[in-house]
Amino acid sequence: MEKVFKYKLDFYYQQALIYLATLVLYAGIKGSFIEDQFVFVFRDPIVYIITLFVLVSVVVLALNWIRDRKLIITDDKIIFHNRYQERAISLGDIEWMHIGREMLVQTAGRFQMVVFKIKGRRRLFRIRVGRYERDRELVVEMERIAERVPKGKRGRFGMRRRKSV
Repeated sequence: MEKVFKYKLDFYYQQALIYLATLVLYAGIKGSFIEDQFVFVFRDPIVYIITLFVLVSVVVLALNWIRDRKLIITDDKIIFHNRYQERAISLGDIEWMHIGREMLVQTAGRFQMVVFKIKGRRRLFRIRVGRYERDRELVVEMERIAERVPKGKRGRFGMRRRKSV
């Protein structure tokens, strides 16, 4: 059985809309109440800065939409898929897995991250559950997989804090 979890784009949509609303609101207030002529608003450097933010947020949204990221979970594999490549990880290759909270991120929820290590690879795989649609169902699937692989050690999983001097 194959379950597909799409990457959420909600944040990118909200970001683009907020910047666009800010641009329209600023240009509308500045043009109608302060300048008495709407033409002079486009010579304002703040309008250029807000326009730059709008353009960057729309480009980032478009790039993430084109990328089309998905997490596919089958009975024997975890597949990281995007439009350009696909990375399949066999459950037999997982050395250990931990489902829990990320220590450095202050978000709500008991299960916010899944960390697992692959045999023969130093770096860990991190799946931030909240970034995918149907996050509760994703946690259930990850718990089902975690029953079949060894448990991970509790800790920061390679994240090191700098000591203040």
